[in-house]
Amino acid sequence: MSTFTPMIHINGVHKFFDDLHVLRGIDLDITSGEVCVILGPSGSGKSTLLRCLNQLESISAGRIEIEGELLSYWEEEKNGNIILHDLPDKKIAEQRSRIGMVFQRFNLFPHKTALENIMEAPIHVGKMSKVQAQKQAFDLLKRVDLADRAHHFPSELSGGQQQRVAIARAMAMQPDIMLFDEPTSALDPELVGEVLSVMKDLAASGMTMVVVTHEVAFAREVADTVVFMDEGRIIEMGNPSDVIDYPQHPRAQEFFSKVLS
Repeated sequence: MSTFTPMIHINGVHKFFDDLHVLRGIDLDITSGEVCVILGPSGSGKSTLLRCLNQLESISAGRIEIEGELLSYWEEEKNGNIILHDLPDKKIAEQRSRIGMVFQRFNLFPHKTALENIMEAPIHVGKMSKVQAQKQAFDLLKRVDLADRAHHFPSELSGGQQQRVAIARAMAMQPDIMLFDEPTSALDPELVGEVLSVMKDLAASGMTMVVVTHEVAFAREVADTVVFMDEGRIIEMGNPSDVIDYPQHPRAQEFFSKVLS
């Protein structure tokens, strides 16, 4: 009998920052092509969970697997016990290259053009030729509707345009998974729509996505699964309509009554 392997498997994950218990036993499976949107109040652990997925933070307990491969560690069995060993940095970098991440702040290189920002990682990390990287970068700029801004520097772009370049840059490594950490929270309200539009197109293409956001309308329209977190725990999870419109947990009911009023 075949067993199903999710794209992302999170099991019993805890994260401490000294005495602060930020993640408290997270269990979550995300399938290939699924769009999972994580909602919840500030400080609930949403962004920390994303950073653990991308190995920007190490977990304190539990395990995370991508397509069945354990992140950050390799396992050895000794005398019936499983011993975990840290992976070398090179292997962690290889695992991380399969996961694209878009942050609240755009983090573009200010001294490089939009095109050069997108070319950087494929050339220096992916060992792609400059000609191939340039062609791919132009194609990605077209995809995010910024072909006419290829030779502009970040300071010459609006916040929404910079974030779209950041999405294109993350896509340039041809990741299996895209993580978005509140990608519209730093934008003026009139610029949010253009970034969400690019994310919708990405979701429609079948990209596996995990999105931390306050954009409830986006979650309702695009998500396959909505996860509601509070105080480091997942307290409600399901399809968008059930979680957003008919939440069962009192904390989720309180949250959505405020954000939807």
